[in-house]
Amino acid sequence: MNLAKYIDHTLLKPQAAKQDIQTLCQEARQYGFFSVCVNPYWVSFCKEQLKGSDVKVCTVIGFPLGANTTEIKVLEAKDALKNGADELDMVVNLGAVKSGDWGFVLSDIQAVRNAAENFTLKVIIETSVLTEEEKVKLCQLCTQAGADFVKTSTGFTGGGATEEDVKLMRAHVAPTMQVKASGGVRTREDFDKMVAAGATRIGASAGVKIIEGK
Repeated sequence: MNLAKYIDHTLLKPQAAKQDIQTLCQEARQYGFFSVCVNPYWVSFCKEQLKGSDVKVCTVIGFPLGANTTEIKVLEAKDALKNGADELDMVVNLGAVKSGDWGFVLSDIQAVRNAAENFTLKVIIETSVLTEEEKVKLCQLCTQAGADFVKTSTGFTGGGATEEDVKLMRAHVAPTMQVKASGGVRTREDFDKMVAAGATRIGASAGVKIIEGK
């Protein structure tokens, strides 16, 4: 198993400075991570830093709350792709989920799916604030909308990926869809548990430590 190719090397802290993002890109090159995952402001900078490598640039849409209007999420998606993003991780509208407004939730995801064209779209469902029923329903809607991945967490709500959630998500999305475990994956042991549960991508700020086994 090539561990590095499972990892989206992530830095989404709002206070991350240019030097921090530069270091992230250097580490991604050195270790051969699948991508760097950064806030939209840094997409074009990362694209330039990673030129000539096979490391992709991933960014976030509607992050971290998911409460932007659909129109703004669509604009964010188009802007990110214009700036060089290869993958988009969007946050669902959690207020709409909790209101049971499933028609809106589906249309919100579909609109970003359409804006993302043929680029990879991951949908963050924020498992730590959902009931099991809501998690299952969201997996079904993400499948219906044509997303490429469902993703556990933003890492901003105090809860992260669990084996149970990854297994549940894997069981309720289409066989062609993938699961990204993100939030609290900090060690090789965490990594192995998530992959064993069915994750095919790991979002982690501790990618170097995971690879080095520290």
